[in-house]
Amino acid sequence: MRVIWAMVMLPAAALAQTAAPIAGTGTGQGDVRITVYADQALVEDRRSLSLPAGISRQLFPDVSATIRPETVTLGGDGIEVVEQNFDYDLLSPESLMRKAEGQSITLVRSNPATGAETRDTAKVLAVNGGVVLETGGHVEILRDDGLPVRVIFDRIPPNLRARPTLSVTLAAEKAGVQPVTLRYLTSGLAWKADYVGLFDEAAGRMDLQGWVTLTNSSGTEFRDALITLAAGDLMKLQQPRRRAPNPYASTRLGDGESNEQAVGDLYLYPVAARTTVASNQKKQVSFLDASGVAARRLYRFDCDWLCEADEAQAVTSILNFGTGAKGGLGRALPAGIVRVYMRDAGGKTRFVGENRIEHTTAGADVELPTALAFDVKLRPMVIRRERISADEWQATAKFRIVENGAVQTVTVQRQREYYRTQMKFIVTNARPQPVTVALRQSGLQGWREATRITEESIKGSQDRSDVREWQVPVPARGSAELNVTYLTAF
Repeated sequence: MRVIWAMVMLPAAALAQTAAPIAGTGTGQGDVRITVYADQALVEDRRSLSLPAGISRQLFPDVSATIRPETVTLGGDGIEVVEQNFDYDLLSPESLMRKAEGQSITLVRSNPATGAETRDTAKVLAVNGGVVLETGGHVEILRDDGLPVRVIFDRIPPNLRARPTLSVTLAAEKAGVQPVTLRYLTSGLAWKADYVGLFDEAAGRMDLQGWVTLTNSSGTEFRDALITLAAGDLMKLQQPRRRAPNPYASTRLGDGESNEQAVGDLYLYPVAARTTVASNQKKQVSFLDASGVAARRLYRFDCDWLCEADEAQAVTSILNFGTGAKGGLGRALPAGIVRVYMRDAGGKTRFVGENRIEHTTAGADVELPTALAFDVKLRPMVIRRERISADEWQATAKFRIVENGAVQTVTVQRQREYYRTQMKFIVTNARPQPVTVALRQSGLQGWREATRITEESIKGSQDRSDVREWQVPVPARGSAELNVTYLTAF
């Protein structure tokens, strides 16, 4: 039989303690302000209560269904919180039947041929993977066999709410209408940022648009709320292991020239207009629209120590732009995925790659890898590797690229082995324009001794103690070579 659930309404007096909805909104919420973090939110709900003097129980409907009750605070003049309870068992056909265990209900059956209805009183014995009833002196299982059946309840069971409700017992110094502010943390609210960049390589500019996607799975709708987005990494107990950052996407430190408000170690991004976030909804809101941001394309190849390849490898194409005011942006950027587009020769917009940025301060230099360049390639080769004497190693001390300056006491000295390594890097460019490839060689600092570079055909720079970088210019439809000689103790 097809089960149709129904119920009679409670008398108005039974709902007397429930705060009246705000006129025209159909919600018990007041002036709602929400600060949304990566996976939780702080809700601030300002309501007006009509309080009697002394102790009374007040209901706050339309709080988040995933509220964290231990985080609730209620502020107001001349009031004190005595007790609070969160009623999260919401009204539904299943919860109604579960709460009716041991109680009597009315079954209304319809004859499919004549449409005549019969009513029987039944007692709910158990609700456990199905409904077991006692009716007419026998036990019956309420099942779906195609026959229409309605179940009528004569009342709503206690503590079963149509909406998530917080009940608070208050002690008020005097009677009257009292403004109060309810604050609590809740899960089920989250946000993420996404960016769309239209890159004009010839002009060295990019138009950058940012979108925020708000996700509400809290089970409650928040109407006409003032939203603030908080970007940063908060420490929480029992939090999952932090996701490792993209090793290819780098952001250099900024100068902090940002107008975003900061609280502690968080950046705050207010959404300009109030908005309604419905339950089980994803909503997109624009928060950035910048034109003419200075941008350029870079090429980079990362090579570990003694890296070599039988064939040339594609170098990484990187979109480089700044978040400073001088570059046309002048603001911090929350973490998110940047999707990059370019126009082809016919003016059509083409997708050319995407990558993720971390939380980025204003004035930072962002390097965003977007693709592997099949027409710009590099082949690393080890040309020669031979052992050298300790005397030659000592003679080349002036070529050391890292000076540790540490003094150590050695009680047992073993025979050290030193090597000379010659490497060649061949870079080819099939593009009709010249390019410059940044070659980054890592793993240069050995055990207790630093790498020494005695020859390099292009002057390099030391990026870190174990990384050296060369800028290799390559002509259009041509090639270039970099030759480097290393002396190492490994």
